Amino acid sequence: MAESFEHFDLPAMSKGDRNKLLVSLVLPRPIAWVTSKDANGVLNAAPFSFFNVLSNDPPMIGIGIGVQPDREVKDTLANIRARGEFVVNLVPEELAEAMNVTATNAPPEVDETKLAGLELAASEVVDVPRIAGSPVAMECKVFQLVETGGTGVIVIARIVRLHVRSSVFQDLEKLYVDPAQMRLIARMHGAGAYCTTRETFVMDRKSWPIEK
Repeated sequence: MAESFEHFDLPAMSKGDRNKLLVSLVLPRPIAWVTSKDANGVLNAAPFSFFNVLSNDPPMIGIGIGVQPDREVKDTLANIRARGEFVVNLVPEELAEAMNVTATNAPPEVDETKLAGLELAASEVVDVPRIAGSPVAMECKVFQLVETGGTGVIVIARIVRLHVRSSVFQDLEKLYVDPAQMRLIARMHGAGAYCTTRETFVMDRKSWPIEK
């Protein structure tokens, strides 16, 4: 007997209901912990889970940034528009609570990195520091801002410098990475649900013709 399915007309649904479904079904989602600066040099840090790498030639990432209920645009988006550069830091388990602190809707003049007690490290290309405790950090320059026609903006950016903690590599010469050494977390369903990335499995990619 075939399983039954529920069918949803997403364009006809409210924004809240669409979001509830999408964030509960597209799982897990990597977290872009973005550090950015405003026009006056005030530092900001905030996490975004509508995020992924989009291309390796050229190396590019994409982040979906929605509106903030208490202001016209999110501080991160305003900063990206003002300066055209930022850093994406990936979130390890040991910094989960600090990441959660930076998710608060603090006033624009508040430096969330100080609020969360984060140690910073200088970047090499962009004028925005990276989070020192993140095992992976990507310095980015804006390629395109996509106005979606809704309440969100999609930021597409080039990765201009990559920082990876040495212990992450199983074999540095071959660029083999051991994901377990990063201890990354990802977003799951609901407002406060997360997961770890420690349990993985491997399948060899098949070549054509497929042997039965």
